[in-house]
Amino acid sequence: MGANHQNRLLEFYRENARALPWRARPGSNVPADPYRVWLSEVMLQQTTVATVTPRFSRFLEKWPQIEDLAAAPLEDLLAEWAGLGYYARARNLHACARAVVANGGFPQDEAGLRALPGIGAYTAAAIAAIAFERDSVPIDTNVERVVARLEGIEGPLAETRPKVHAAARALWPAGRAGDYAQAMMDLGATICRPKNPRCDVCPICEDCAAFASGDPEAIPARKAKKVRPERRGTAWWIEKDGAVWLVRRPGKGMLGGMAALPGTSWEDGAPNDIDAPHVRHVFTHFALTLAVERRASPPGGEGWWQPLSSLGDAGLPTLYAKAAALMTGQPVRA
Repeated sequence: MGANHQNRLLEFYRENARALPWRARPGSNVPADPYRVWLSEVMLQQTTVATVTPRFSRFLEKWPQIEDLAAAPLEDLLAEWAGLGYYARARNLHACARAVVANGGFPQDEAGLRALPGIGAYTAAAIAAIAFERDSVPIDTNVERVVARLEGIEGPLAETRPKVHAAARALWPAGRAGDYAQAMMDLGATICRPKNPRCDVCPICEDCAAFASGDPEAIPARKAKKVRPERRGTAWWIEKDGAVWLVRRPGKGMLGGMAALPGTSWEDGAPNDIDAPHVRHVFTHFALTLAVERRASPPGGEGWWQPLSSLGDAGLPTLYAKAAALMTGQPVRA
């Protein structure tokens, strides 16, 4: 597969690129903003474009430049991140912003970018290619699927990933790495989807081994789903004079640094029969059933009284926003 395939895909991207607030339109001659590219790539880790798009705009309203983000208190950033999940990303985002400001700007190569907090191999390659026009090859799950189908690489990605990545690097055009990466990402997100791929409108289907096979959805093979372990715990709802007692979770670990209801640790085991009101939340590696019990007085330790009228401003992560909604009867913004 050579230049003809690359040109068709790039032309398709030029005419059909998704309008995203962090993206420079192809052919506009407006360079990509490294701050926006970096921020979007971090926010998009394990989170959908539909979820990230409005939250990205809110971030830019609060912190239009990386210097603004670096100067913000970490607690403000964590509160704004509430509901996006994977909260270590927010802590790394803050640390990375401060490192970039201290260094006078972003490094422009993958090695320099990977030295920054929270930036791994994919994110470094994406920033280098999209923001700095380096010949880097960012390979996300969409790109993996497109390449596996193009090349007819069968088997689960967990087993074939080295082969898929080598094939991707062979496909990438020199000098157009950023546009080609975004074209591949758009193709995977909107056309070469995991289920029901739209091969009839794919600009490169004539080059695709999976399309030629007659069953493109079979590539890559799906891995067997694992059963999520169950955990259980209790949160305490302590209300006084129109306010509820909140604490901040430890800086490391699940929901690190986030506002929360006080409560017990989370233990392994099925929830069994729970008499108290409770909520259920599914994390990446386990499912949690959290009982919510009223309690008369705060436990020892630091915390604060959050007015119920402004509970949505506390930055509660989704788990505790669900618990608060259960106890107040009103939705609470995560």
